Amino acid sequence: MSETRHSTGLRIASGAVLAALLSGCAALGLGDASLPADAPRIIGSESPRDRDHERLVAAFGGEVRAPQAQRLLTGITNRLVMATDRPDESYRVTILNSPVVNAFALPNGRLYVTRGLLALANDSSEVAAVLSHEIAHVTLRHASQRNEMQARSTLIKRVTEDVLNDAEQAAVVQSQARSSLASFSRSQELEADQAGVKVLARAGFDPYGAPRFLTALDRSATASRSDGPGAERMTSHPSTGERINLALQAARRAGAPGVGETDRLDYLAAIDGIPYGDDPADGVVKGRRFSHARLGVAFEAPDGFTLENTSEAVLGASPDGGRRLLFDAADTPSGQSLEEVLRSTWSDTIEPGSLETTTVNGLPVATATSNGKEWSFRLSAIRIGNTTYRLIMAVRDGAGDLESMFQRTLNTVRQVKPDEARQIRPLKLQVVTAQEGDTAQRLAERMPVDRALERFLLLNGLERNAPLRVGERYKVVVE
Repeated sequence: MSETRHSTGLRIASGAVLAALLSGCAALGLGDASLPADAPRIIGSESPRDRDHERLVAAFGGEVRAPQAQRLLTGITNRLVMATDRPDESYRVTILNSPVVNAFALPNGRLYVTRGLLALANDSSEVAAVLSHEIAHVTLRHASQRNEMQARSTLIKRVTEDVLNDAEQAAVVQSQARSSLASFSRSQELEADQAGVKVLARAGFDPYGAPRFLTALDRSATASRSDGPGAERMTSHPSTGERINLALQAARRAGAPGVGETDRLDYLAAIDGIPYGDDPADGVVKGRRFSHARLGVAFEAPDGFTLENTSEAVLGASPDGGRRLLFDAADTPSGQSLEEVLRSTWSDTIEPGSLETTTVNGLPVATATSNGKEWSFRLSAIRIGNTTYRLIMAVRDGAGDLESMFQRTLNTVRQVKPDEARQIRPLKLQVVTAQEGDTAQRLAERMPVDRALERFLLLNGLERNAPLRVGERYKVVVE
């Protein structure tokens, strides 16, 4: 969550919109984000579509500057394109500064992969499988199908305009965009998988990189569903299990195991040192705890909640989705009371007589209640220094005790002191060589993350209790 740059506080149009906001999720399925069909096929430095690219990149957290990884991805892409039926087309890869595992393509040849995806992959053939899948969406002209094109054209407009310019819709659109941008029909996803594996093999890469990465993706989805609300896969995608089986069949048709290149060592060298996890500039989520060093604020979600940190807000949800929260910063006029903050940033009805003022951990706070048709809301505005924050909690009718949940969470909101803020350091991937006596548990113990062993196994594609090979390279997370 970053400080809003807008002159008015973030505004929620209604209880229904808040419910939509809090239910947003980031996609693990791979897909496409389409511009109109008349987008140029060849990317030039002066293309007007570059403006859309820049806005889209900004909406997804910016671009990661990793020259070695960028060179590797460019080389992989060039090899893949030469193996397609349209080797004269031009593509360009951008690494997005997002920990979410995702990739997508625009019809004009822009390819996007997140640093979260690069962290999950374990060799060049796995990343090549992802890029080949995305290129297949473009070469198969999936986005030119009328309904798909119109939906994505509208979405791009909302992402590039609303997210960056309209405070009222910013958090809603950004949260939904990461899901919708990756959405294709089931048949299109499977078609892109099959075409992608063929091109992968033609380019000389290991075709089994495709089912390997899909297996890692499935494991990541399972782990992420318990890590945060941003991890659910969209219903428009076929099940990952089905995709793995079909990709494995396609790989077998392409050749025997061990025929193609994996380039594991080159790949690990290229991603050594890239950022990992949340960007501290936007705050850090660890389990149920959120802390933001620059803004100097922290809170803890209720038991069972999982959190997703977007650039506009922190979103939280219970496993069944019946209990949700939003935490954000509002740029309020100087001198505006906390009671007025709640009135001016909440356009639904505030229950008469429910506005109250109090203090929490020495901080001034205003609270209120609002009841919608299916959801009940508890609102709060908290002031730390010159910044006002909102904690909004919602419960679907019959889903739980809103009042006690709200009070427990509100009581955890506190100011982060400078000494504590200095301890919030950025994380990065480091590639290490296994030594005699090293185990997954021993290497995981060095990692300053929650559920370190599970994270280590996931990052390295290892099963539990699998032995490490002396001299082999492995990814760990370090500060």
